Amino acid sequence: MKLIISNVSGVPIYEQIKQQVKAAILSGELKEDEALPSLRTLAKDLKISVLTVTRAYTELEQEGFVKNVQGRGCFVMDRGSELMREQLICKVENGLTDAIKAARIANLPSEELHRLLDILLEANTDD
Repeated sequence: MKLIISNVSGVPIYEQIKQQVKAAILSGELKEDEALPSLRTLAKDLKISVLTVTRAYTELEQEGFVKNVQGRGCFVMDRGSELMREQLICKVENGLTDAIKAARIANLPSEELHRLLDILLEANTDD
């Protein structure tokens, strides 16, 4: 996982870290029980304060994306955790909302949209 930090984006650095780690977890780039870089290592690599990384990791833990194991570090939570599941459901809802908007623009009837979803679900059962 490669984190890219911008000092001119207007978004706090801890928030940039949090968003990028969260995206990596939700996309599957970071797997369950995979260790995040240590606080000191990430701070050194990004040339930022350890406190900034600590804040990002703490918020990720509060949101249910990682668990902090005393003396060992931060690890990605199981995708079955309730908070992780909620985030994934939210991602699905957003994608479906975008699909519905596109279907309306294309004048695609609901039945065709349902049929298309069924086809895509069947085509992606191997994932």
